[in-house]
Amino acid sequence: MSVGTLLDRPRASRIAALLHGPAAVAIALVLLLLGASPARLAAQIDPEARELIQFGYTQPLQGRSPISGYAFYYHNHPGFIRTNLTLRLAIAPTYIDSELGFRDPFGTHTDFGLGIAGGGFADSYSEIRRGKWWQEESFTGHGGEASFSVYQLLNPLPAGQKDYTGLGDVPLQLVLRNTMRYSVYQRDGATAANFVLPDDKLEHHVRAGIRWGGREPLLQPHRAVELSAWYEGQFRTDSQAYGYAGDRDIRAQTHLLWGRALVAWEFENRQHAEVSITGGVTAHPDRFSAFRLGGALPMSAEFPLMIPGYYFQELSAERFVLLNGEYSVPLGRTSRWDATLFGGMANLDYFEPLKEPNHWHRGIGLGISYTSPDSSWHWTLGYARGIDALRGEHRGADTIGLILQYDLESSTTKPLKRAGRWLNPNTWRGFDRLFGR
Repeated sequence: MSVGTLLDRPRASRIAALLHGPAAVAIALVLLLLGASPARLAAQIDPEARELIQFGYTQPLQGRSPISGYAFYYHNHPGFIRTNLTLRLAIAPTYIDSELGFRDPFGTHTDFGLGIAGGGFADSYSEIRRGKWWQEESFTGHGGEASFSVYQLLNPLPAGQKDYTGLGDVPLQLVLRNTMRYSVYQRDGATAANFVLPDDKLEHHVRAGIRWGGREPLLQPHRAVELSAWYEGQFRTDSQAYGYAGDRDIRAQTHLLWGRALVAWEFENRQHAEVSITGGVTAHPDRFSAFRLGGALPMSAEFPLMIPGYYFQELSAERFVLLNGEYSVPLGRTSRWDATLFGGMANLDYFEPLKEPNHWHRGIGLGISYTSPDSSWHWTLGYARGIDALRGEHRGADTIGLILQYDLESSTTKPLKRAGRWLNPNTWRGFDRLFGR
């Protein structure tokens, strides 16, 4: 499991794994929307009202891989019921991730969050070794969790100052989270008959992090700066063996450390640049807790470990350093179209059972983007080349992909805005009754 999937569990159904031809593509897209779960997009209480629809999909041009994509609705509602409550929801057809945040309940710059998440396909596992997807060793997982979080602001604004005005005022926050998660597993249609699945398991996760700044859950934030460092411990009742005659195991405990530095900037001429470096190390990893890198889906996780041109989560690492960059330029002074160059480069030490001969992996891509006049629509169609991706006896792989964001808050398109608001859980009668409204 990557940093991204530790924090956010966007998975897609692999039910269509054995289908071929044009029908498979159509069915796979339908199953993508039915089986994808939303990313957990915030590691702190978000003060901004947001309504976003996010979609992402990539298709490899060589080999076969699990369906790689997400489709979800994200809603953040400050002032929910009371002024000091914030409701965050990320909803996909088979998964929901939610948190109710309490702002300054004791007036000490300390916020609390109560989270519930769960649904189908969230804990599925795909075995990928040396550039090949081993369907007979892959399986479906479903899960649910409850969490309690504490967000402590370490540098509150001076008395009388209402806004953060410069780098010296960028918020510094301590994050603590305690999570209990239960996972159940079942066979895919292609799982080998003699492959023993892991037992259903209860996990206790403890996470602590310190974050200076942060990045909004948008495809291209106007401004962002972040320095953060994180620890997560995963604890289970005991170790267990599974697979072929117990040839692989799940550890009783795993410890992970990772951090990120990021800068994003939009210039006055609408050029946009973003650069980040992420690194991590594990102790006692297994297949579920190793860092997993690969793919080019930016909203697949809070910390997406992207290497363009690779399968999603193709590489499993015990430790890694990853550099990502993106640069967009408008195609004309008044054009709403942009050309985007993006890439990723990683050096990693593999999780030993999934080792490959090369420690360096590079990917690069080119996209064409469009932003609507009211900035509500943003989509990018792109091509990527995984320079060092292993495919059979050769290196090099290609993918195409589409990512899309629709911002209902800024939309001036009435029918689409009404359709998006229909997804808003605040309009569901059962939901209102639940909260006594």
